[in-house]
Amino acid sequence: MSQEGMAILILLVSFIVMIFLRFPIAYAVALSSMFCLLSQGLPLTTICQQMVKGISSFSLMAVPFFITMGCLMGSGGISEKLIALANACVGWMSGGMAMVNIVASYFFGGISGSAAADTASLGSILIPMMVDQGYDDDFSTAVTITSSCEGLLVPPSHNMVIYAMSAGGVSVGSLFLAGYVPGALLAISLMVGSYIISKKRKYPKGDKFSLKNLGKQFLISFWALAAVIIVVVGVVGGWFTATESAAVAVIYSLIVSVFIYKGLNWKGVWEVLGQCVDTLSIVLILISTSSIFGYCLTTLHVPDLAAKAIIGLTDNPIILALLLNLILLVLGCIMDMAPIILIATPILLPIATSIGIDPIQFGIMMILNCGIGLLTPPVGAVLFIGSAVSKVKMERVVKATLPFYACMVIVLMLLTFIPEISLFLPNLFK
Repeated sequence: MSQEGMAILILLVSFIVMIFLRFPIAYAVALSSMFCLLSQGLPLTTICQQMVKGISSFSLMAVPFFITMGCLMGSGGISEKLIALANACVGWMSGGMAMVNIVASYFFGGISGSAAADTASLGSILIPMMVDQGYDDDFSTAVTITSSCEGLLVPPSHNMVIYAMSAGGVSVGSLFLAGYVPGALLAISLMVGSYIISKKRKYPKGDKFSLKNLGKQFLISFWALAAVIIVVVGVVGGWFTATESAAVAVIYSLIVSVFIYKGLNWKGVWEVLGQCVDTLSIVLILISTSSIFGYCLTTLHVPDLAAKAIIGLTDNPIILALLLNLILLVLGCIMDMAPIILIATPILLPIATSIGIDPIQFGIMMILNCGIGLLTPPVGAVLFIGSAVSKVKMERVVKATLPFYACMVIVLMLLTFIPEISLFLPNLFK
């Protein structure tokens, strides 16, 4: 075996072994890269150089700002107001509280951009409410965790910024626009599944629809929803870069949370900033160590070899598209979202574009695949959070989630084979 082949083997095998030994993902990425560099006789100073290079990016500055915005809004009394707005919209339907859960996640996702934050924030309120009204606890948890994935698609999402950085040359504004319709489609799909189950189990309806109440709740929630408008309109209209819009949104979120909704005092703001630092440190460590891994993959020509191997299996674009989804779903079962985006994008994006998938469309596909991965054992972070919040055993939650997995996979197939779903809004505003 050639030295290059041995280095590839060391890189991938050591990484896979450490993943199955449940090493923290950042350590697994960094150590496997170090072993690979040592096998080639390269200096370890390369690790430091690539780590600094990986996080030395103006575009990447949008990530901490978006995380901070989500933390401020999530802790500033926004959740209850968005739940009330969702209840005014869809609470009158059969299984009304399940519909409220799904629609509230769509609203909240546009603020937090995080499935984990959505599950922790909304789940702690909605799951007990649903159980008190006669819904099964496992069903309530399943609805909460699956609907939280809408927040990954609805902008602003820091994962979209990470994808844009990894893909190179992809517009963050176009990605933001591309997420709206898929996010709404996912919400509708989950609502259909919830409606069928609710009818079968005779779950209760909410209060009758009232246009007056809807208008009232919209006015109350307007200040929260306006944060999303500032970011998306600012980026798409060319008034701000993604980083600048995120910084403006943080200031706006601070004003809304402290002075308008008054859900935070200044002591609470410092506590929220502490939480942001914890989250951000995890994200930046992953990005910096993944940069080393990506450097090793590139210098060893792994993306080219992988592309040739996958395309060598078949030249059928339908099968190749399904294979790309399968690879991402399997990766989602064993890895967290950010490292999948950072590591898999340089490898799989060239294959996707070779069969006619637009980079923006592929970004939305990747994010939904990773979202499904967050709900699947053994490493499904959102699955664990949902189980912890509801105090329902994970095995019961997984079983209750099976119908919703089907809904999400149907949406994934639609996004894969109907590119207009993702590209309609970007093309409209181009």
